[in-house]
Amino acid sequence: MREGSVWTRLKLEKEMWDKSVEMFQNERKLLLSVIEDQMLIQSLRDAKYDVFLTDPVLMSGTILGHYLQLPVAFNVRWTVHNEGHFAVAPSPLSYVPLPMLELSDHMTFFQRLLNVVMYIITRLQIRYFVDPVYDDLCDQLFGPGVNYFELVQAADLWLFRVDFIFEFPRPTMPNVIYIGGFHCKPPKALPQHLEDFVQSSGEHGVIVMSLGTMVGQLPRDVADFIAEAFAELPQKVIWRYKGERPSTVGNNTLIMDWIPQNDLLGHPKTRVFVAHGGTNGIQEAIYHGVPIIGFGLVWDQPDNLAKMRVKGVAKNVNFATVDKNSFLLTLKEVLHEPSYRENMQRLSRLHRDVPVKPLDIAVFWIEFLMRHGGAAHLRTQSFRMPWYSYHSVDVLLLLLSVLLFIAFTAIAFIRYVCCGRSFKQKKH
Repeated sequence: MREGSVWTRLKLEKEMWDKSVEMFQNERKLLLSVIEDQMLIQSLRDAKYDVFLTDPVLMSGTILGHYLQLPVAFNVRWTVHNEGHFAVAPSPLSYVPLPMLELSDHMTFFQRLLNVVMYIITRLQIRYFVDPVYDDLCDQLFGPGVNYFELVQAADLWLFRVDFIFEFPRPTMPNVIYIGGFHCKPPKALPQHLEDFVQSSGEHGVIVMSLGTMVGQLPRDVADFIAEAFAELPQKVIWRYKGERPSTVGNNTLIMDWIPQNDLLGHPKTRVFVAHGGTNGIQEAIYHGVPIIGFGLVWDQPDNLAKMRVKGVAKNVNFATVDKNSFLLTLKEVLHEPSYRENMQRLSRLHRDVPVKPLDIAVFWIEFLMRHGGAAHLRTQSFRMPWYSYHSVDVLLLLLSVLLFIAFTAIAFIRYVCCGRSFKQKKH
């Protein structure tokens, strides 16, 4: 990001692709070793499980669930192909933005053009580089003609870890159940030393910072910039950070290896959440009504934060160019501009105003599968249709052919009539 070099980016993409292939090969070996262990497979069948719950971001659960012939429920945000909705629900590209592009559902012409072009590129990559590998494994396990993508689409239930407070409105399906924020809950009392630190902030309140479990440390200069900016604020700061302690840490900043994030976000003195932009952290911030300052480091994080920016509850920090002054200005804007907090509290009220809690909904539908042996009546058969039937290309071609036939027939008749009259007039 700092170099701004296309060549560096391409090398990174190549490295990411190589690692993905390596992960796939390792998972493939694991899955084959499980299925080839007939004693293990027989013990799973003898246990007479009622439902197979898995995350389709990896292939093992999807394949093993179908191999055991169990109703499959997905706890899902992503599949190996894309964001989950693109596998199971209609996704009009005119107002459904492709993930990672950081677009909203209000796109200009050129944004819609970018959305369509990137969708085509993504589909081609999947078609020629991903699908053959997965389909080859399905042929080995299930026999010829079994398509891995169809196994994904054939899941009985999709428990999506988002809702339409987080996502933009879009088409969905009967077997898609939204459980966004299912892990969120009212805050518990903080440990006494943390409560004392929070209360010492007085009327200024507290800033909570965490970049998730995947990012333990930052480049030294970035960590120093952040700590220096924090030191100039009257607020107290609780920062989950496992790297080397920055040299510019102020007396108002408490650095910890682990923090009770949900409990801190739910504390009435918390003013801002500085985060990486992961789905779970954003859902907790929405639940507790705390505005976000986001770094957006990897994967879906920049896109998640883009959704929050559109809703007026978040401000981004450019990780490649951040310094003390830019970070301090961002902190002050989100702290002192009331619209960020007001908008987030409105989202919090909308998120909480539901007849049944998300976790209870998830439990109900999993038990529903167990009671009825699946939910085939909720599953569309569109995934069994060839693409030209799904998009009615064959129907449109037939209608176009009929119209062209009628048009040519009419033209031929008119020419015949006109030419016949002209011939009679000349003869006369």
